[in-house]
Amino acid sequence: MIVPFLGAVLVTALAGCSLVRAESADDPAPAQNGAAAGLPAPEVPTTVSEGQVALLQKLGADGPLRTLRVEPDGTWKCIDCAGDGVTSAGALNPEQTSRLQQMLADPRLAKETDEARKYRATCIDALTSSLLTAAGLTTWQDCPGEERPPTAGEILLLLTQATPAELEG
Repeated sequence: MIVPFLGAVLVTALAGCSLVRAESADDPAPAQNGAAAGLPAPEVPTTVSEGQVALLQKLGADGPLRTLRVEPDGTWKCIDCAGDGVTSAGALNPEQTSRLQQMLADPRLAKETDEARKYRATCIDALTSSLLTAAGLTTWQDCPGEERPPTAGEILLLLTQATPAELEG
């Protein structure tokens, strides 16, 4: 039951404020495939286990989806996470892995989820970042006046220092 909910939240969060798209005669409507309509692409995680984290980013409404997934052992896979179309993989060093696991276990992270904060995207054409953890989905945008949730922000900082992922738009 939670997988479809997280998928819907993720799609909505990454769409930003652009919920309605103008169509023209030269721009046919996208095909809807029944149950698959509105679901994230196959490479987009909709759930993670304890100790895993996924970073999903999108620059503006039309930018490609950037994904980074980190396993409990510190190995990571990045699909276009720098916005350059490159897929790469690697591993955090032991200190980074330990620090990440401590932050993922921090009870404050559950208070930073979109559900707990009743988060709503407010900017257009900003970098929208979402961390998917066992605690839930935490989203924020790189726009004036919006602050990153503190624990999620620390996780983002660690991930952007250790992988090709971007900190800001």
